[in-house]
Amino acid sequence: MKNIKLIFLAILLNTGLSQAQTQLPSFFSNDMVLQQDEDVNIWGKDEPGALIKVEGSWGKSASAETDLEGNWKIALRTPLASDEAFTVTIYGNDTLELGNVLIGEVWLCSGQSNMEMPLKGFNNQPINGSNEEILNSANDRIRLFDTQRAYSLQPQDDVEGKWLIAEPTTAGDFSAVAYFFAKRLENILDVPIGLIETSWGGSSAEAWTDDATLKNFKSIELPGELPKKGVNKTPTLLYNGMLHPFLGYRIAGAIWYQGEANRNRPEQYKELFPAMVQSWRQKWGQGNFPFYFVQIAPFGYKDCNSAFLREAQLHTMQNLENTGMAVTMDIGDCDFIHSREKKLVGERLVYWALSSTYGIGGIACSGPVYQSMDATGNGRVRLSFDFANNGLSSFGRELTGFQIAGPDKVFVPAMARIDGGKSVTVWNEEVADPVAVRYAFDNCTPGSLYNVEGLPASSFRTDDWEK
Repeated sequence: MKNIKLIFLAILLNTGLSQAQTQLPSFFSNDMVLQQDEDVNIWGKDEPGALIKVEGSWGKSASAETDLEGNWKIALRTPLASDEAFTVTIYGNDTLELGNVLIGEVWLCSGQSNMEMPLKGFNNQPINGSNEEILNSANDRIRLFDTQRAYSLQPQDDVEGKWLIAEPTTAGDFSAVAYFFAKRLENILDVPIGLIETSWGGSSAEAWTDDATLKNFKSIELPGELPKKGVNKTPTLLYNGMLHPFLGYRIAGAIWYQGEANRNRPEQYKELFPAMVQSWRQKWGQGNFPFYFVQIAPFGYKDCNSAFLREAQLHTMQNLENTGMAVTMDIGDCDFIHSREKKLVGERLVYWALSSTYGIGGIACSGPVYQSMDATGNGRVRLSFDFANNGLSSFGRELTGFQIAGPDKVFVPAMARIDGGKSVTVWNEEVADPVAVRYAFDNCTPGSLYNVEGLPASSFRTDDWEK
């Protein structure tokens, strides 16, 4: 009986080897969106030494042979975007046909809960206007690949997930920020938009970063085994499980909403965040692709001053090529970390993409950014700003949130007035010799300073004091 079982097992093994299947990662499937007018990578597995051919119904094809482990990757040229639904056929040991494929613009969407938050909202945490948006969401040209949560000690090749087409029965589960971003892009560019959403609430930046990059950070300990809890904050685990599988999938760029989980380590984040971005770009193999991110909003933290983390994010925008930051100083909530104004967030990210990636002129993409401070006499200082070509405004409200300090380094509330042009005068009659100014530089002071285009200024400080 034992010999019969062994023989039966051998037959099964030999049958499996002789009938190896052509396999694809989950995101190469029906309803996917491929980046337009590019050599897009398509890859998978088959038996070693097999000839693989990939053919697009738009008239392009390419071939390759699998390696000794059965892996293959093929670059297939795509046409310009259109509304035509195409077919991609893979010929290998099996023939796979992927239908209803669109060609357009593909964006990666990642981060923690404010990116993950669906259009329908979280339980007891709404998103403004969500029901009306879901009702009117039917649009075959907006599609999202919804990645399921996963983590691993080793880089993975696949994820669990599927492409969803925007309609009332699916749109509620889309990332709200990603949906509003895609909706406006599709409307302005008039092309299909594909979103790859891979996010996890409460996750840290180091969880989305590879081990080689993190070895440069002595204070970050790489895991030797899976933790019993806190996998979303454990270095490398989400990179391995939820980002590595997508490396090489041709994208137009990435949008990111994260930072809350790193709020207690702003000095580290100042280096870690740009290092993460640069490592993604290097591993993706398509140059310094656009990376637009959201500055964390005001919230009533009890354990830190989150303005230092916002400052680290601003530093990344100012110093890392081809990045942009959507400021949310005016839409935070001291009691709820998940802002209801996800439409504004998505649209502010779109301004960066339209201006910097797609070259649409005449629009603003950033709120005012502090540039310099000059003393004007009589105990007053004048602050100048970039990204305010048409001037500054408080839109009829009082300018608030300014503080001023003398040589004693004690900050007190200050008066502020827009002078016209790109400057603001700040003063306090009790401070005769001002040397530093801070604006909204705490956890939950709402922003009041904008450029004329309606984009808010980031919190900032003119000093470099520790406290």
